[in-house]
Amino acid sequence: MAAPKILAFAGSTREGSFNKKLVRTAVRGAREAGGEVTEIDLRDLPMPLYDADLQAKDGFPADARKFKELVASHAGLLIASPEYNWGMSGVLKNALDWASRADKGEQPYASTRGRYAAIMSTAVGIYGGVRGLTQLRLVLTGLRMTVLPDQVAVTSAKDSFNADGTLKSPEIEAEVMALGGGLVKLLAKLA
Repeated sequence: MAAPKILAFAGSTREGSFNKKLVRTAVRGAREAGGEVTEIDLRDLPMPLYDADLQAKDGFPADARKFKELVASHAGLLIASPEYNWGMSGVLKNALDWASRADKGEQPYASTRGRYAAIMSTAVGIYGGVRGLTQLRLVLTGLRMTVLPDQVAVTSAKDSFNADGTLKSPEIEAEVMALGGGLVKLLAKLA
């Protein structure tokens, strides 16, 4: 049986992003569980703000098309989302908006429908980005994805990571790795 294919990324473009560090921990868990993981950085795929007129006139911008194709070619997503003003980041919402759009005879949500997602966050405050995860869960559900009920929100991000990007707490690290591993195990059962 083929290994479940998972796309992993953070909703942040900041070079030192704590959420990029967090998703790498979940990636380790997914790989240990036998998943085939593709890691991407949204910084490498700059997309214009979604605009239906732009899409109608020029089609999908190259990076938006690439992201949409990556989503479509993976059964699951691992997403670490920063929290901006109690919501998800604009760059993450924009990428998801592009991925969800139909193109040239496709059914709506062709690239997002039927995918499974595991979500996590970290933030410098005491809530760990959990308010942004509520919004992300709603958006992913609207994109016809199934979001795993388990999620992780790591508080006090500045104090939670070692210099090498690993989590200081073995318990939290195990929880994040279990999120990645759980997604792989679910996809394997569904295959």
